[in-house]
Amino acid sequence: MTLLSLAISSIILLAIISNVVGAPQGYTSSARQFIYLTRKAQHSRNTSEWAEYAKNLRDATIAKYSSQLSQKRGTGENLMVNQRIDTNFYGYLAVGTPPYPFAVLLDTGSSDMWVSSSACQSTCAGTGNFDSAKSSTFKNMSKSFSVTYEKGYAAGTVGQDVVQMAGFTISDQTFGVVTTTTANFLQNPVTGIFGLAWQSLAASGAMPFWQALASNGQWNQPLMAFQLTRFLNDSQAGELEPGGSFTMGYTNESLYTGTIDYQDIPNGQASYWLQQITSIIVQGKSISLPSGIASYAAIDTGTTLVAGPAASIAAIYAQIPGSQPGTGSWEGFYSYPCNTAIMVEISFGGPNWSISPGDFAFASIGPTSDECYGAFYAIPTSGASGTPSWILGDTFLKNVYSVFRYDPPSVGFAALSEIALEMNGLAGGIPSATLGANSAMFTLEPSAAPPTRTSSAVAIVISAFFATLVSFVQA
Repeated sequence: MTLLSLAISSIILLAIISNVVGAPQGYTSSARQFIYLTRKAQHSRNTSEWAEYAKNLRDATIAKYSSQLSQKRGTGENLMVNQRIDTNFYGYLAVGTPPYPFAVLLDTGSSDMWVSSSACQSTCAGTGNFDSAKSSTFKNMSKSFSVTYEKGYAAGTVGQDVVQMAGFTISDQTFGVVTTTTANFLQNPVTGIFGLAWQSLAASGAMPFWQALASNGQWNQPLMAFQLTRFLNDSQAGELEPGGSFTMGYTNESLYTGTIDYQDIPNGQASYWLQQITSIIVQGKSISLPSGIASYAAIDTGTTLVAGPAASIAAIYAQIPGSQPGTGSWEGFYSYPCNTAIMVEISFGGPNWSISPGDFAFASIGPTSDECYGAFYAIPTSGASGTPSWILGDTFLKNVYSVFRYDPPSVGFAALSEIALEMNGLAGGIPSATLGANSAMFTLEPSAAPPTRTSSAVAIVISAFFATLVSFVQA
C-alpha cells in the first residue's frame, strides 16, 4: 500500500469513527427496531493490575494537561522602530475585528494601553486612528479614561476588544480610546502607548497585555526583553531607523554575551520595574548616594534620557571639569565641554554597567559650539507621590540587553553582543506592521458556556490529518 492510499484509507476510517463516537447511545434502525447494547462481564483485577491501572490513569492525566499547557505557551518578537534619533522606540499591535495595525510606544514606565480614536482631531498625531465602529468585537465600557505622563496627558473612554501582538492574542483586552492629548504628545506615525509596567499603576485598572500573558502561563519563560539601537551619533540618521528587538517569552541569546544578572524588585513592589542604584561612578570616581527608597530607579523604555534627584545630578557633574547648570528651557540640565568624553557606570548590586560617552552627550548648543548638554538631568523628587527618585531611560538601556521578569519580579541586564552592537547606526529597512504567527490566544474573562464538540470540529481534525499525510507523501 502506498502512503497516499494509506492517507485516503485513514480519512475514511476517521470519518466512520467520528460518526460512532459522536453518538454514545442506543441505535434505532430504519425499521424502528431498537437494538440493545450488552455489557461484557468485568475482568476482576488483582492488586498489581489495579496499581498499574491507577498509574496509567494518573500518567495519562498528567500527559494530557501538560500537553495543553505546552501548546498554550509560546514566544514572540516585535521588531521596533527608532524614531527621531533615539527619542522613541515603537512597535506594532493590532486591534479589532478585522484587525487593524497601530504603531505604539513600548513603555516599561507605564501600565496603560491606549490608542488614538478617529474622533481625536488636531492633538492626536499618527495615521489611521482607531475607529471603534469598524470593529465587530469592540465593547464600550462606558467609563472615562485619563492618564498623565511626564510630558503630557491623554484622555478619552475605556473600551474592550481583540488585541494582537507578536503572535499573541487576547480576545477581551481593556484599553483607552483616546479623544484628546497634550499637543505634540505623539509623533506620526505613532498612535498610542503600550504600557509594560505592572497592573497596580494602570489608570484604567486593567491588567496589561504582557501581565495577562505571563500570569496565565502563555510564555515559554515568564519574561520579556529589549535590545535598543543607537543612532544618536550618526550624522546620516533619518527620522525613522531600525530600533532593535522586543521579545516576549524568551531572551534572544544572539543579542547578549555572558550571563544575565537579575536583581529582584525591592521589597517585591510590583508597580514600576524598580531597581536600587547601589553605586554611580563618574570619570572613575564614586559619587555619594542616599540609601533605600531614595535610590530606587524605574527602568523605563518610554523615557529618552536619565532623570534623578537634584543633589545626585549635581554630584555627577561636579566630577566633570567645566560643567555648568543650565538656565531657562535648560533648567535641570548641565552643559560641559564637548571634547570631554564622559564615562559613567551604574550598579544595582551586581556588575557595573557603562554608558557610552556618545549617549551621555545629549545635545550640542550649536554646530560650532564646544559645549554639550548631558543626558542626565534633575527632577523634583517626593517620596509621597510614589514617583521613583531616578528614571533610567534609553540613554542607559541602549548600552545593555535588558530583561523584565514576571516571576520572581526582577530586572536583569547583560552585555550586548557584537551582533547587537553592529546594529547601531546600521542603515536598514523599517520594520513593517507584522503581527507574527499566533502562538497563543485566550480570553481574560471566560465564557459561561462550556465549549462543546461538534461535527465541524471533527471535520477540521480530519482535514488537518489528511493535509499532514499528503504533505508527507509529497515529501
